[in-house]
Amino acid sequence: MTDTFGTDRMRAAVLAAWTASPARFREDANAEEDFALGGYRDRLIVELAQNAADAALRAGVPGVLRLTLRGALLTAANTGAPLDATGVESLATLRVSGKRDEAGAAGRFGVGFAAVVSVCDEPAVGSRGSASVRWSRAETAELVGAVPELAGRLAERSGHVPLLRLPFEAGPLDVPDGFDTLVRLPLKDEASALAVRRMLEETSPALPLGMPALSTIEIDLDGVVRTVTADGWHVVTESGAFAPEQVAELFADRPTEERARPFWSVRWAVPLTGTGEPGPLPAAVPPVVHAPTPSDEPIDLPALLIASFPMATDRRHVAKGPLTDFLVEKAADAYVRLVEELPRTPKLLDLVPSYMGKGELDARVRRAVLQRLPGTPLLPALSAPAPAVRTPSFADAEVYEPDAEWRVEHPPQEPGADGWVVAGREAAVVAGSAALLDAVAAFVPGLLPAGWPARHPAMTSLGVRRVELSEVVDLLSGEAVEGLDAGWWHALYEVLPADDPESLGALPVPLADGRLVRGPRGTLILTEGGAGLDLTPLGLRIVHPEAAHPALLRLGAAEATPRTILDDPITKAAVAQSLDSPDPGPVAHAVLSLVRAAGLAPGEAPWLAELALPGADGELYPAGELMLADGALAGLLEPDTHLGVAARDLEETYGPRVLEAAGVLDGFAVVHDSDVLLDRDECDHDLDGEEEWLDHVLDLLPELDVPPVAPDFVAVRDLELVADWPAALRLLTRPPLRAALHPLRIEGVEVPSYTAWWLAGHPVLDGRRPRELRLPGADPLLQGLYADASGGLDEGALAMLGVRSTLAELLDSHGGPEELLDLMADESIEVDRAQLRSLWMALAAVEPDRVAPPGRVRAVLGGDIVVADAEDVVVVEAPDLLQLVTDRPLVLAPYDLAESLSELLDLPLAGEVASGEVTSSGETRQVPPQVRSLLPTAPETYVEHEKLLVDGVGCAWRFYEGAVHCAGLDGLARGLAWATGQWNDRLAVAAMLRDPSAVPLLLAEADLS
Repeated sequence: MTDTFGTDRMRAAVLAAWTASPARFREDANAEEDFALGGYRDRLIVELAQNAADAALRAGVPGVLRLTLRGALLTAANTGAPLDATGVESLATLRVSGKRDEAGAAGRFGVGFAAVVSVCDEPAVGSRGSASVRWSRAETAELVGAVPELAGRLAERSGHVPLLRLPFEAGPLDVPDGFDTLVRLPLKDEASALAVRRMLEETSPALPLGMPALSTIEIDLDGVVRTVTADGWHVVTESGAFAPEQVAELFADRPTEERARPFWSVRWAVPLTGTGEPGPLPAAVPPVVHAPTPSDEPIDLPALLIASFPMATDRRHVAKGPLTDFLVEKAADAYVRLVEELPRTPKLLDLVPSYMGKGELDARVRRAVLQRLPGTPLLPALSAPAPAVRTPSFADAEVYEPDAEWRVEHPPQEPGADGWVVAGREAAVVAGSAALLDAVAAFVPGLLPAGWPARHPAMTSLGVRRVELSEVVDLLSGEAVEGLDAGWWHALYEVLPADDPESLGALPVPLADGRLVRGPRGTLILTEGGAGLDLTPLGLRIVHPEAAHPALLRLGAAEATPRTILDDPITKAAVAQSLDSPDPGPVAHAVLSLVRAAGLAPGEAPWLAELALPGADGELYPAGELMLADGALAGLLEPDTHLGVAARDLEETYGPRVLEAAGVLDGFAVVHDSDVLLDRDECDHDLDGEEEWLDHVLDLLPELDVPPVAPDFVAVRDLELVADWPAALRLLTRPPLRAALHPLRIEGVEVPSYTAWWLAGHPVLDGRRPRELRLPGADPLLQGLYADASGGLDEGALAMLGVRSTLAELLDSHGGPEELLDLMADESIEVDRAQLRSLWMALAAVEPDRVAPPGRVRAVLGGDIVVADAEDVVVVEAPDLLQLVTDRPLVLAPYDLAESLSELLDLPLAGEVASGEVTSSGETRQVPPQVRSLLPTAPETYVEHEKLLVDGVGCAWRFYEGAVHCAGLDGLARGLAWATGQWNDRLAVAAMLRDPSAVPLLLAEADLS
């Protein structure tokens, strides 16, 4: 057989070299074993594909590789250049590649075929119509063992030899039709077969993507064929050749063999979905750098990186150095191009790397990409970018910093056929519907279309501005919105989100008067009830009818019914300022038109009383100071008051009801307020004597830490202007004004209303104050103290006015006891003795702190009723002391009330002005036994005086120091009755003492009492 591939020569040369240097044998054996078990373990399919790709590249044909596993036999058929002597030499040597000057070749190191050693002891390779080359572990061991110099080394290695160093030529292999070369690998054991099966099952598109010359890989596992291609992937490739000076710089730390290959290439590939958008890497594609075969260098970017990185000696990791630095930058450039070429949909964001990498190389590639992407126009925009485009400078930065120094990188782009394309730093994203974004695109430079997620982490990495809805609202201002018609604003309101009212608080709103105001709150949307009204003089914020939209109502606008327009603060302000207006007529017309349209009732809007209206005299008045010419009030008041009469044409135009609802007076004006703080600074309704009423009310209430509150305050004003009180009282005591007379209940205490208090204190009834009168036929004890009120008013009305009804009611009222004492001290008033006693009895129940001691007191002097100076008056507390003070005016009431009256009136008791000492002597006598039948507790003895002297004054009796002293039977009877507490029986005891025989009759009378 002809030695086609020079295998005999190669074997002889290798054996000679091993014989000359047995260490070389050992070195080759170790090296092959290292590659097979180390850097190229599990790389069998990859290396077969690499050889097939290089063969197709050399032949210039589409590369096809068919891998077939049948039991323990693996075959690899490929298209392309046939096996030649150079190829065999490359396969049979270590670290000597025959592809050193082939640009684009996948094989670079000349050791890849060593991957077959881990699974096969008898590999063979051959091309169609040509001899083949084979290797045999057994034959190699036999040849080595026959060399004495190597036999010992072989024994030391337990027969293990470098399989691929000694090739053998063989006959042609059965290459399948359509293929040019076949690799035949009988697998050495079941474990090898399982490993090969697993590698075939894991074969992914990464292989044809990493080896573009290899278009198709067919995998036949026991008759089941699977085809692996790079179809459905978007691929970007950058490549080039190094100039000599670059080789010297970039390959300074690389082996000589690599310097002979001055080429570089970078390829990125990403799978595409059915829509043409990028999708995630398939699970079968390992997330590692391919160089071009898979390494152990992790790369967690969402795309496959295939680049001619220099590899470390383990062929598993990328070597550091200037060449790797160069390729990192080229990889970043290519990645940016990859992203630029993909459809501009939100799926692009998945290709934007995060900051953290899974390894040093991964982190470096990410950083390089992130230096480029933010300034690269790749995002679709609805509007042009901002004029000044600024991107961060990373020249000196070690890590990506979103807030780094800025520099201009790309000028503003012109819109293309598909619209604007902007860089991340020129772009803005707003969360919202497509309709909303279309509406505001003109105001947000570089606005991304709907569907671009505002909070996607990639937005931050790209430097996209996240514009909140509130910021968009702020942009709708100035020249940007000039000329926009009301219909445009209506269309904007139509697409606004309904769930974010806070962001829309400053939303511009066009008004009917041509103004554009900020914020729907406070604007009014006219309803049909307000149609036709001329409200311009009021300065109201009426929404332009073509812009009116329900969204404005959700954001604080109000439906402008006539009633709500009246309640608007601007309307109220216009009313309050109308008197000072140079032309109040239009304001009055607008307000009165609203009052009429709203059907407002009198008193519903008391603030309308400030509206400036013309009077009959041509002067302007607040509405609340005008009267209807034919109204009830006009005939009641004194002449020349501050009130005017409404102009006749005003009444003819609007009618009396509208004018009255606006505050013009038909009857009395009524103040109606709620939750009024009873404090001088807060309770101020400009009412006559209001402060005095407030003091009066506070005196009636208990002491509180905070001012009390009147829940409902109703008061009639202008009472001080009344001239015709009979007519006025008829109005005031009938509904609705009668409600102002009802007392108030504050903190659980009933107090008089302002109106009732004022009327009670002024001469409005029969020319006298109502509290100076009593109800006809009222309490007889008030007879003479108060005049009877005349008829014409019902008793309930009179009572609310303060007309007195009973003594108890008088004493219970504030100031009532003092008023009664003042009346009792009035000498013009006649009071009989029985009435006086009853009055003192009633006054004894009054708390002393409610009364100031009187200066004059009605008392009894001798048998007469007199009014005396208080300093002369004495209160008698015991009948035996009465004899000692008969020369002084006396307050006489039941003795058990004496102390209370003394304290109330600040008057002395009789016992305080007379000692009551018995100064005469007498004889002790036995109390007659018959007295005990009437007075069971009477003392057994008494002291009888011929003439009883007490304090030197002759007296009939005295109960002194526990003994009864008397002069005569009448004195004894009084003393015994007083001593026993049976004072009312004194007359019966006296009769019994005079006629003992009358005892049975007296006892019978006592039984009847």
